[in-house]
Formats: sequence, C-alpha cells, structure tokens
Amino acid sequence: MKIPAIAVLFLMGLAEAEDLTVFRGPNDSPQAQLTAYLDAIAHKDLERRNSDIAAITTRDQATRRQKLVREKVLALIGGLPNYHGPLNTRPAGVLQHDGYRIEKVIYESLPRFYVTANVYVPTHGTPPFPAVLMPIGHWEGGKEGDREIAIGLAMKGFVALEYDPISQGERVQYYDPDLGGSKVGPSTTEHSHANGQTLLIGDSIARYRIFDGIRGIDYLQSRQDVDPQRIGCAGCSGGGTLTAYISALDDRVKAAMAACYINTWADLLAGPGPQDGEQVFPRFLAEGLDIPDFVETFAPKPWLIESTREDFFPLVGAEHAYQEAKRFYSVYGAEDHIAWFVGPGGHGVPPVSREAIFGWFIRWLKNGEGDSKETPVKLDAPHDLLCTPTGQVASSLGGETIFTLNKARAVEILPPHGQLSASDIRQLTGITIEPGGAAPSLTVHNTYARSGYKLEVVSYEPEPGIRIPGLLLTPNAGERRAAALVVDSRPKQTIARPGGDLEDLVNAGYLVLAIQPRGIPESPQQSRMVGILGDYRDASRAYLVGKTLVGMRAEDITRAVDYLCSRQDVDTAKITAIGHGELGVPLLHAALLDRRISRLVLEQTPASYRAAVDHPVTREVYDVLIPGVLKKYDLPDLVAALKPRPVVLLNPVDQLGKPLETGRYRAPGDPLHEFLQ
Repeated sequence: MKIPAIAVLFLMGLAEAEDLTVFRGPNDSPQAQLTAYLDAIAHKDLERRNSDIAAITTRDQATRRQKLVREKVLALIGGLPNYHGPLNTRPAGVLQHDGYRIEKVIYESLPRFYVTANVYVPTHGTPPFPAVLMPIGHWEGGKEGDREIAIGLAMKGFVALEYDPISQGERVQYYDPDLGGSKVGPSTTEHSHANGQTLLIGDSIARYRIFDGIRGIDYLQSRQDVDPQRIGCAGCSGGGTLTAYISALDDRVKAAMAACYINTWADLLAGPGPQDGEQVFPRFLAEGLDIPDFVETFAPKPWLIESTREDFFPLVGAEHAYQEAKRFYSVYGAEDHIAWFVGPGGHGVPPVSREAIFGWFIRWLKNGEGDSKETPVKLDAPHDLLCTPTGQVASSLGGETIFTLNKARAVEILPPHGQLSASDIRQLTGITIEPGGAAPSLTVHNTYARSGYKLEVVSYEPEPGIRIPGLLLTPNAGERRAAALVVDSRPKQTIARPGGDLEDLVNAGYLVLAIQPRGIPESPQQSRMVGILGDYRDASRAYLVGKTLVGMRAEDITRAVDYLCSRQDVDTAKITAIGHGELGVPLLHAALLDRRISRLVLEQTPASYRAAVDHPVTREVYDVLIPGVLKKYDLPDLVAALKPRPVVLLNPVDQLGKPLETGRYRAPGDPLHEFLQ
C-alpha cells in the first residue's frame, strides 16, 4: 500500500525531532578527539627523540646522528633519483640592469623534466663568484618571489639562482589549457595531490623537489663564473623547507639560511598543524626525527634561522629549534656558526631580514668583504621573467610531469603481488588491535521506541581517548538473530530515518549497529570542507606517527565486532558488515583480519589504489591513503583474499568517485578490471 505523502513528511519530522548525536560542540567533536589522540602519540615520539638528542655530548655521537638522520630521511622519501645525466641547459633570454643581469635558463632535472630559472649575475667584480641557490616558497608566481634577495645578492657579488619549484610559476603539473591553470587547484594543493599519488608507491613528492635543487647546484657548478667551493642555499617558507632538505643532503652547500620555516613539531601541532605535502613525511616522528634535525645535520657549517614576529609558524617553536640546534653546534665548538634573527611583521622576509641574509653570506662565503645594506631597486614585470613562450612548460615544451614520472616509477619498482600477509597489512596500516579482545561497553545516550524495534543512540571506546558514536537498532522480538554492522559516513538522520537503510535491515530480521569511525563528522553541522584532497590534515597527522586513517578506522570496526559477539542475542556466525563510500576501505581491511565478519557488502567504495597512480587526477585519496600500500597489495587483492566469504560490490567507484564503467576497464591488466568480473 502506498504511504500518503503527508504521512511520509510526518514520519521524517519525527526522525528530525530525535536527537541522534553524541558530541555536542567543536571541543567535543570526532575531529577534536582524533587530533588529541594523535598529538599524544606524537609527543611521546618527540620525548624519546629529545632524550636521544640530549644524550649527544661528543663529536662522534653527533656525526653518527647526522648519518642516521640522512639515511632515515632518504628512506622516508623513497630515495633520490639515481640520475647524473646532462642538464641540457638552454638559454631563454637576458635582462640587463645596472650592476647585474638576469639570465633566463631552462635545465632538465630529469630527462625532459624541465626547470625554468632566472640567474642573477653580477656585472661588476672578478669571477669566479660565490653563488646562492634560492628555492622559492609557496608563491604561485614561483621565481617572481623574493627577487629583492636575489638582486641584492647579485649586487653584492653573488650569483643567485631562483627557479620555479614544481607546481609554481611556469611549472604547473596538472595544467589545463582551457582553464589556463591547474586542474586540481593552487600550488600547495598540487603539491599535496601529487604527494598522495607518490605516497601510494612508497615515495614522497619531496624527492623530486629536492632533486630539482640538487640539479640547480649542478648547474651553478657548471658555470665558469661560479666558485664551486662557495655555494650557499637560502629560502623562505616552503623555500625554507627545501633549503633545510637540500642543505642536509648535499654536502656542496657551505652556508644556509631558512626563513619562516624552522620550528619544532611539538609547537606546530599545537599551532597551524601539518603544512604542505612535501613538508610531512610518513613515520617522520615515529622514526625519532624532528625539524631541527635538518639544521643539526648541517653542523658545523654556518646556518641562519630567520623568523618574523607575526608569522603563523610559531615564534616560540623557532626559538626551541634554535636553542636545541645551538647546543648541538656546541658539540663541534661552533656556537658562532648558528644564529637566529627575528624580523618584524608577518610571514615573509622584510628589508631588515634581507640585510641580515646579505650579511650572513658575505661573512661566510666572501670572507666578510662587503656591505649588507640593501639598495632599493625596480623589479621587472613578471612576464619579462618568463622562460617559455606561453608562460607554461606544459604548453610550450611538454615533457614529463610528477604524474608521468610517478606512473613510470610504479611500473619500475612495484613488485607483482604475491601472497597477502596479515603482518604486511598491519605494518602498513598501523593496526595493532587484534580481534577477540574484551568487548567494549556501550554507553546509551538516548532511546527511542519505533514500530517493531528500539533505536538507541550509543557510543563506545575502542581505545582510551577515542569515543565512537553509533546507533543500535534492536528488534522487539527477543530471539537470537543475525547482526549487521553498518559503517557509514552519511549523517545518521539520513540513514536512520523511518523507511531508511537501517530500518530496512531491522525489518529483514537483523540487529543493527551503525557506527561512524574516528574522525568522521557526526552531523552535517560538524562537517568541514576538505576539497579534492580529502581529509589531508587528519591523514598527514596520522602518518607522521605511523598511523593511518584506514588502520585506525579498521580498529574501530574490529572493536564493534567484539561488542556484537558479546551479545547473547547475536548469532556470531552470521555477522554481515556493510561499508559505504570510502569507509568500505577500512572495512575491507578489518574483514581480512577478522574472520568473524561472515559476509561483506561494499557500496560506492573505491575499487583500486593503482587507479590513483595511473590516472592524473584523483579525488579524496587521503581519506583512504596508506603510504607504500602498492608495494604489497591493491584493493582487488584484498577482495580476492576474502574468498570463500561472500563479498558484494555495489556500484564500486573509480579514482574520481565515479561509477566504474565496464567498457573503460576491459583490459585484464587494468587494476579495476577484477572488480568488474
């Protein structure tokens, strides 16, 4: 019998009147709990690391620490490209000025991976000159940024190389000629988007960004007017990040300056949190590392830390980093080789800070010969600095991109998938909870009587500090019955309304437990915009300490199964788990490790990790990201390993969240092919 429309509206009104939420405010939200939980792990990691640093009192110990840091950093980023081929430098024009000239050049960091650069060259003095590599911060215009520093250095007798970092200036990586810009967003979004793709194969976008700078040093050393023994490195913000990396890993850098970056993770986590994709390495804190390690690895060579008083990078964090690094330098008897300068204003390098930079490099690369006073100059129009006819490598030269390099590297390094191992899954995801533990107790927050069943708003603790909200729907009849565990990120008001998905399951005879694993907003009011990347902030915070969203949410699912198995009215041989959207991925992992889940239903769940490597643009990959996962398995491998347990795949989706189309994935070699068989 068809229900009258007025009755449907009435029933929906009743559902909306029910209070189905557990958390009440921003300080008591799933996101706030997850942040506090991960930060507690981070602080324990940092305490262990700080104890190790405090124990260093001899040069031998300091040298061993420097070697260890380099080895760990290289391992975490996937190593540097093993390429030493020609730069194939090509000139792109010259701009003449009083006291200096700007040479526009293009070099190849890797074959057909083009780097656009401006070289600021003194037109006075006698070469060979000292030189400074200048990685630019997260400035959309790339090498347009910090030109006052480059010009000032050139006028003081240095060759300065400013180049466009990946995704900036003329090097947009996901370029769309119709848009005249990136398909995925601004430079920092491009960095993190590309980083998601590289992380899937166990690399980091940082390996390519560092290598661009190392090849920039190769270029400087190839010039007859540069003294190869007097090369410095200087950058602000994201350029400060690259300065830290390059200087720690390339011994040819003899003096360094990083502005508005050097900090400690303890202070960053309490402040702005994880930054751009290349600034956050998986397991960085778990491996006992912190940002000051980059400065200390450079010791005893001269390093200048610069900060500004109103920067979003915490000033107290810069001070903590400086004080620790100064003590490390003292082990070498080189306290005067490290300094901290604080300028006025917000994020950036004001004139007084620029003069401190000039003085630093004059002191250490020019024997103190020169004046650090800045001379005002007129800047060239941005379009005059371009090295390509169209202003973009993509439309002028083509060549490789991070996507094409990563896709080719995946073919080169990923092994054929063999026998899945539970230990591999646990190691990659960070899962530590085992099935069959003591059942968590359920807290009931509200109870509502509905036709034929009872609806309870509940929560449970899978581990201390984390509370998972959920709904328990119990049929009025008391016999032992099958259970359905529903893992769904959609608002509870949607799936629990009368006539909705959960009620359908109860009417089919199931006891139903529906949960929203950790970090998932409980209601639309708690939702936050995450854009094309997905939940990057929580994901990166997690993998810093060796955790993953997938692994933690799988643990929440396992503990929910523990609860269901503890109930006398549940037939433990008949537990069906249903996952919706991206939460089907942690459910898939939980099911593989927990045979108590007898049947699995995945609806609109991503079908393959490899698809996110083989296709240029992805959506929300960080929601399901497991660093290095493709070195061991893909999602179809997990589905196959669940046999003979039945797995139902309802409308699986591709890397863009769109329904798979059989015709697009006919080839047996395609990672999505198996999902369509």
